[in-house]
Amino acid sequence: MELLQSGLKLRQLQVFRAVLRAGSTRQAAIALGISQPAVSQHIKQLEALLGIALFERSTNRILPSREAWELLRNVDLALTSLDRLEASIFAMKNEERQQIAIAAPAVFGFVTLPKVVATIHSKTGSSVRSISGNYHQVGEHILSGRADLGISRLPLDPCLFEWAPLGSARNVCIFHPKHRFSKQACVEANDLAGETIVDIDPEFASHQMNFNALRFAGVEPDIMVEYDSNGYEVGFVSAGLGVSITNEIIAREYSAFELEARPVDPSALYHYVAVWQRGRVFSNVLEVSLEAMLAAFDPIAQSGPTVLPMHAGARVVDRSS
Repeated sequence: MELLQSGLKLRQLQVFRAVLRAGSTRQAAIALGISQPAVSQHIKQLEALLGIALFERSTNRILPSREAWELLRNVDLALTSLDRLEASIFAMKNEERQQIAIAAPAVFGFVTLPKVVATIHSKTGSSVRSISGNYHQVGEHILSGRADLGISRLPLDPCLFEWAPLGSARNVCIFHPKHRFSKQACVEANDLAGETIVDIDPEFASHQMNFNALRFAGVEPDIMVEYDSNGYEVGFVSAGLGVSITNEIIAREYSAFELEARPVDPSALYHYVAVWQRGRVFSNVLEVSLEAMLAAFDPIAQSGPTVLPMHAGARVVDRSS
């Protein structure tokens, strides 16, 4: 199979990936079920087509170059997408169970995604591949074809995505049950004076909003630890090492940790959505998967502060039966 107009062949990329994964042409040959000379020939042809030396060769081994590792990232993405396409076509032709891929921040693996997976499996028998990442990466996973559905937040580009609302949430402060905040109805910026804070990485907008509010109130934040992904803070907070500011939807993922939460003032409003690539044709399994995601968030949506309007391109799922 030749790819585009470059002359690249699918087998060359598969062999290249196998060599980097296995660490040698001999082990790659065993994994692929072909001869070692055939592996070497595919690699030489790939290097000739690209005009790049991908390996440094010595008497007994080959060493990947920096360019080889950079190429592997893109090759791996392309081959993974092709593998999923092949599996999807096979499932359609043979009416067999599909594997559904759902991209979401890892924090949703605590409570929400297990509910979704249980529903999908019970109703369709399909398995689920969970892919983690931040909200930007969730979009990339969907656009690349690595994920069928995702959990994300607005805003999103309507030229690229369609979505259905899951729920809206405002900021809350989470803390150990024995913390003094448990006696308060709300946590304001000046309440955080003298408190150690478990804070999300400064590149996140929520960090900027929270810290601007604190400094406006004349409070200089005392950071105990920074984390770069929702979910990491819960262990530190549970250990009584500090308090953290998140939102209502994320806080509900921490139910097993028995933390307490109070509204934060000032607060931002976050809109969560189930998202997919614009124009995506839904199979029966995808319809069930979307319905499962909406149902898993349903209690959150009912208790949220606002009703988020349905995107014009989103499908309406009837859960009345």
